[in-house]
Amino acid sequence: QQHEAPRRVKRAWVIPPISVSENHKRIPHLLVQIKSDKQQPGGVIYSIKGPGVDEEPLGIFSIDKFSGKVFLNAMLDREENDRFRLKAFALDLGGVTLEDPTDLEIIVVDQNDNRPLFRQDVFTGRVVEGAEPGTCVMTVDATDADDPDTDNAVVRYSILEQGAGGMFSINATTGEICTARPGLDRETMGVYNLTVQAADMSGDGLTTTAMAVIYLEDINDNPPEFTKEEFSVEVEEQAVGVDVGKVFVHDKDLAGSPNWLAKFTILEGDPEGAFTIRTDPHTNDGVLSVAKVGAGQPGGSGWGVPWLGLTLGPSLQPLDHEVRDRFELTVSVQNERPLEPTAPASPRALATMRVQVRDVNEAPVFRENPRRISVLEGTPPGTPITTYTASDPDTRQLQTLTYTLLYDPADWLRLDPHTGTIRTKRELLHPSAFLQGGWYIALVLARDDAEPPLSATGTLSIEILEVNDHAPVLQPPAALLCGRPGRGGTLLLGATDDDWSPTVLPSISSSAPSTRSSPATGASPASTVKGRSRVGVLLHRGCWGTPAQPRSLSAVTHAVLAVLAELPEGLYSLPLLLRDSGTPPREQQQLLNVSVCHCGREGTCEDGDAYDINQLRHPELFSPRVKPPLRRDAPLSSATPLAPRKLPSGPSDIEDFINEGLEAADSDPSVPPYDTALIYDYEGSGSVASPLSSIISSLTDEDQDYDYLTEWGPRFRRLADLYG
Repeated sequence: QQHEAPRRVKRAWVIPPISVSENHKRIPHLLVQIKSDKQQPGGVIYSIKGPGVDEEPLGIFSIDKFSGKVFLNAMLDREENDRFRLKAFALDLGGVTLEDPTDLEIIVVDQNDNRPLFRQDVFTGRVVEGAEPGTCVMTVDATDADDPDTDNAVVRYSILEQGAGGMFSINATTGEICTARPGLDRETMGVYNLTVQAADMSGDGLTTTAMAVIYLEDINDNPPEFTKEEFSVEVEEQAVGVDVGKVFVHDKDLAGSPNWLAKFTILEGDPEGAFTIRTDPHTNDGVLSVAKVGAGQPGGSGWGVPWLGLTLGPSLQPLDHEVRDRFELTVSVQNERPLEPTAPASPRALATMRVQVRDVNEAPVFRENPRRISVLEGTPPGTPITTYTASDPDTRQLQTLTYTLLYDPADWLRLDPHTGTIRTKRELLHPSAFLQGGWYIALVLARDDAEPPLSATGTLSIEILEVNDHAPVLQPPAALLCGRPGRGGTLLLGATDDDWSPTVLPSISSSAPSTRSSPATGASPASTVKGRSRVGVLLHRGCWGTPAQPRSLSAVTHAVLAVLAELPEGLYSLPLLLRDSGTPPREQQQLLNVSVCHCGREGTCEDGDAYDINQLRHPELFSPRVKPPLRRDAPLSSATPLAPRKLPSGPSDIEDFINEGLEAADSDPSVPPYDTALIYDYEGSGSVASPLSSIISSLTDEDQDYDYLTEWGPRFRRLADLYG
């Protein structure tokens, strides 16, 4: 196998790199002459190609095609193109290649034609005041577009100007700025403006400058100080929650910061806590105010009348010129944030604040509010019940107080406008719609005669004490009872008392033998039957007992009437004595009217006539001997006929008799409501009037004449058409 020997390139055709300085101004400038060893008759044609010739940037280089001289035709900028790589060609006159193309490299030599450039015009940094030397704050940096491998791009930094003191230094190589000396004080100089320089050629070449702004951050190294040692203000007495005046302070630390914000304290001169002091966040001054002291503070108390929709708020204890007309307060000031340990003590951390309390007209005051008294019900008109007066706090002013009734809903009272004495205008009755839980509320207004006049309201609470002026009333006054012992022959009796007091309890006792009306003779005199042998009264204390002999009831509210022996049917009247437990006790005798019926198997009364005619023949045995209580569900108040009722003298009086019974039933609280159907009377026999059944005695319509319906008007026209 034969190997092709490497072709030998002639030394004349190999072109070494050519260097040319940027910014060369003498153009055209000969760079090199290339030459081929293969000379031909007639000569050799030379050419070059590549960037700067036939590629962008065009026209930088050219060649003489006959001599092979290469020329620079324009100024070069290394920062744009630091080298050019071209191809050189050698041809004969016929265009045939004589030599292989060879490389032609042109290197642009750097010149220091670029200044260093800072990355920004102004650099900003911060450092706390009082920082130790060597505390680094910030770094400035610059760049140089020249060849980094030459001194043309080697940058060094320096501080040209920073003001007096030389508080900062800069690292010439890195551009880091640090504190150089102690004593940085924001209150003396809060901002430092440094002029820094960057120079190439290791500091000896081209230069540029920038600003480095350094802000000192505040620390609490200055305590607040009062602007003077004493302050004087005035305030009116009775003022509550108002601003009195200001104390002024100065703090050198940064305004608005916690190092600057002041906090005030009242140290002496106000043991009652009449004043408060706060900081104005905008001016940092201390604002003295009157506090809401006394019962208005948490833990205070007020009194109201909720059911009147009236609330009397908690009373305040404001400034009182008559009690104390001046205050001398010692006030201290300090910062919200603690002082630095190195900060000096303040020579003006305390100040005196003198407060003068001016005298003004004050409203009267009821020292006892509310005033509570007790009055017996039924107290006669004109009786003095109390003297309710107020006092005038203005002891140094001559004033007169007058009184009026502001609220007296029942118009029960009369008030002397000069003395405040209150008398009854009419009897205070019990119960009353104007009482709440037995109390009557009135309001008294006290007014002074100053200009303008001031007033105060006092509450008078009157307890109306119950007087035992009502005897108990038996309930029910009449009843139906089975006449067989042990088979339903018991009846629960009770009593009511119009006296309000729940401690006054009624009691019931059997006071006389029972009487029985004779069913055979009707109105003949009743025969007497020993009640103790036939009927017993039992004490009832919440449960049923067994029949026993009647005895006096003491401090109980119910009794049980029991049949002890079998009784014939009929009407019985049992006299009972009712007594309450009041002081003095009230009592009255009442009759209990009992209708004894025929007993059924279950111990209940068997059905019989709808009404017992004996109640009409002997109404005096059934009607109560006192006026029955007015029924609360009756629509109208009506009079009740007195008992015993008089029997009708003739048939024409039956209607009046029944109407009187209806009225008595409507007024009786022991019977069903007034709109309940009741049986009022028994028709009886042999009446002159026609029986009710005569209305339907005729069985056919033909027996009736309905022509009169046409005369009754348009409302009966339809009925007249049907039956007329």
